[in-house]
Amino acid sequence: MAKILIVGCGAIGSRLAEVLAKQGHQVTGLKRKPTMSASITYVAADISVAEDLDSLDTDFTEAFFIVSPDGRNAASYQSVYETGLANLLAKLPEARWLMVSSTSVYGQTQGEWVDEESIAEPENITSRWIRQAEQQLVAFNPGNCVVRFSGIYGPGREYLLRQARQVPSIQQSPIYYTNRIHQHDCVGVLSFLLEQRLAGQVLAEYYIASDDDPAPTWEVMSWLAEQLTCPPPSPTVGGEVMNKRCNNSRLKALGYRFQYPGYKDGYLELITGRAD
Repeated sequence: MAKILIVGCGAIGSRLAEVLAKQGHQVTGLKRKPTMSASITYVAADISVAEDLDSLDTDFTEAFFIVSPDGRNAASYQSVYETGLANLLAKLPEARWLMVSSTSVYGQTQGEWVDEESIAEPENITSRWIRQAEQQLVAFNPGNCVVRFSGIYGPGREYLLRQARQVPSIQQSPIYYTNRIHQHDCVGVLSFLLEQRLAGQVLAEYYIASDDDPAPTWEVMSWLAEQLTCPPPSPTVGGEVMNKRCNNSRLKALGYRFQYPGYKDGYLELITGRAD
């Protein structure tokens, strides 16, 4: 049994906490506005304020960093990914960290395949703060691990379904690739990596967590419209950025198997109402 801290208990963090608690681990969740739970201890804290962490235990052996900034602006990202992370590392220098990052740290735009060895030099400022946090975490302790999630979807994250019903204009040419991961697989990947670490496996510094099917947006939206019996999207030419295909082979070589290998698996469940 490990003593685990989960920083950021939104949909993914709270579900991960439940999974790990059921496995017998001692789990503490840290968030600004805690909820009540019979199996999980919650601590109220703003990680950007060092004094808020004064009462936090310091003997956690494992810790997850799964944060969501307040807004889509540089100041919000700096608050959690620079100030907040620095405060946590100072408070818990001995913990082994797993950080949730994003494939937005890749700035590639030509539909290239990217993996963990690809250059990660994002253009936009928010992604640059995420990338800096990755580097800060790994430099602090090479045993720490960063997991880069692609676009997360699932129950409560149904933006593409809403968009498909509105008959959107979608780039058809040149091909614009997008990447996804079901939120159940997000939890699955994080619990799997922890399990591997606790079993003695030395984790790599970085893992891409994205399903097996990076697909053109036109293909995805056309298929969704068909399933929803909506009119197909209207084609546009050019205009999109961050066009890349994410290679998940490192994660799969470690032994992870996706519950939802492609977008059709996950979205069909959402459309038919079988998702929980």
